[in-house]
Amino acid sequence: MVRKKDNLKRALASPCRPETMAALGEAAECLKALAHPVRLRMVQLLLRGRYTVGELAEDCRIPDNVASENLRLMQRCGFLASEREGRRVYYRVAEPHLKDLMNCVEGRFLHGR
Repeated sequence: MVRKKDNLKRALASPCRPETMAALGEAAECLKALAHPVRLRMVQLLLRGRYTVGELAEDCRIPDNVASENLRLMQRCGFLASEREGRRVYYRVAEPHLKDLMNCVEGRFLHGR
């Protein structure tokens, strides 16, 4: 994730270069990983604490295997991290900027109506 941040900083300094488009392409791919109501809800919950797949699945009213796939997708983008404790795996937010992004989403779509 650090490399992506460095790429984005460099890209902003030179707006019309191929590196800019590459960095924005990476950003678009990661934003696609959030572009689903279930995944946005999971992020909402995970910003408040850590949860297991089962807990997230129950809240979102989806099967555990569907929750796992959604979590893996967000983890591959560096948004989430997981920690094993015995037989349980807990997920948590790994990208601190998700809080700002969710504040924007909630302000516009949940509280701004």
